[in-house]
Amino acid sequence: MNLKLTQQDFERLVTFMKKNYGINLEKKSVLIEGRLSNMIAKRGFTSFKDYLDFALSDKTGNETIQLVNKLTTNHTFFLREPEHFTFLKNTILPYIEKANADHSMNLWCAASSKGHEPYTILFTILDYFGPNISKWRINYIATDIDTEVLNFARAGVYPATELKDVPQGWITKYFRKVDDANFAVRDNYRMMIQFKQFNLMDKIVTQRPYDFISCRNVMIYFDMETKNALVERFYDVTKEGGYLFTGHSESVSRNTRYTYIQPAVYRRQSADKSKTTDPKLGLTRPIGTGTIGTTGTAGSKLTTGSNGTTPRKF
Repeated sequence: MNLKLTQQDFERLVTFMKKNYGINLEKKSVLIEGRLSNMIAKRGFTSFKDYLDFALSDKTGNETIQLVNKLTTNHTFFLREPEHFTFLKNTILPYIEKANADHSMNLWCAASSKGHEPYTILFTILDYFGPNISKWRINYIATDIDTEVLNFARAGVYPATELKDVPQGWITKYFRKVDDANFAVRDNYRMMIQFKQFNLMDKIVTQRPYDFISCRNVMIYFDMETKNALVERFYDVTKEGGYLFTGHSESVSRNTRYTYIQPAVYRRQSADKSKTTDPKLGLTRPIGTGTIGTTGTAGSKLTTGSNGTTPRKF
């Protein structure tokens, strides 16, 4: 059965996704119907309305998680937009090596998807430091709203076809062959990343600010106001001198407190604190302050709860 999406159900779902997850589906009616119709029918619902009544009233949250999983796009691959990784290796990592005398590093990949990006970042770091990586305490979190892709990322198993553009040296060093069709990230490297579910619309709290945040190719689904507010929340948890990567197709407001470095690369610098910002960015704290704890261990945490739910510690 191919169920049809009515305008009323479409508007209801669009409103829900934008309010709760920041995802703008206003021009995605065909995508919504295509991705949900068969699934809804197979589960015994006879209309989108019946399904939405059920899913949006589910107190456990399990149904809304499945809904989000179905509607989010997760197209990614290793070494996507390679200019970023060249900049990471040639500029960001030398800066961190020099600036962080305690040999600790706090990293966040905020749009993990199936793990291609967080692993590419990790392999770039391992390549740069070589044997000296053992001297560093790395706290590395990779998050996504989609639980299915996070499970894929945690497993770290990829078809051989997805490694066609990966350097042979990386394949040899960082992967093991599972069978003729699949390779897996070696366990000692895979376990260096903490994969966690996180909604980018929720409050961001960290005990230590991040040296580097990557949030690439997810903000294209947000409207400008949502995107600008998120970038400013990133700023609040970025270490002085730290960097932010965005996708090359994602624009950032000129009013941001970050300093523009080059396409899709931004930095938090001392001079930025004197900048004024547009109130429409959604800032709730004075410039130069944030929700970062001044004490704590090398670990960090993210909590959710700004949408009216009880904060959840990672």
